[in-house]
Amino acid sequence: MASPIARPPQPRGLWARLDQLARSSAPVAVAVILLLATALPMGFAAHQGGLPLTALASVFFWTLYRPGLMPPWVVFGLGVLADLLTAAPLGVSALILLLLHGGVLTQRRALAKQSFLIVWIGFALFAATLLALNWGMRTLLSLTIQPIAPGLFECGMTIAAYPPLAWLFVRLERSLEPV
Repeated sequence: MASPIARPPQPRGLWARLDQLARSSAPVAVAVILLLATALPMGFAAHQGGLPLTALASVFFWTLYRPGLMPPWVVFGLGVLADLLTAAPLGVSALILLLLHGGVLTQRRALAKQSFLIVWIGFALFAATLLALNWGMRTLLSLTIQPIAPGLFECGMTIAAYPPLAWLFVRLERSLEPV
């Protein structure tokens, strides 16, 4: 009996490839848009710890649930962009976001199965730890003790902003599924 000849896979059409590209780049695009929105000067103390760090929430969520859509080189790029937009010492945000990415990857198996409350508490622990490290690094780099109150407020805002951001990210993740 003759064996069936395997047919090579047909190349996908241009629209299918563009659709796949748009779906896979959507998390990064949303992270950049959120980063730009929170880094724009709005007439109040935006850069003195008045706004949440949306990049932290973006990297946490996508690394936890879709790590393939948030690779380390993208996380590094988000960090450099955040530093450039906020006039922070170059590399500090990149290091913080890469540490978050690595930490979430190590805890991914345990966290991804948990309820939203546990995930939010996990995010809060990561955020508080990394923002304290951020404060320490900025203090060392500037050789002056930075005020702690704006950092605490920024940490609180970042933790409080996670639920609505996660809601947005879940809606986006559901739209990433091919139809």
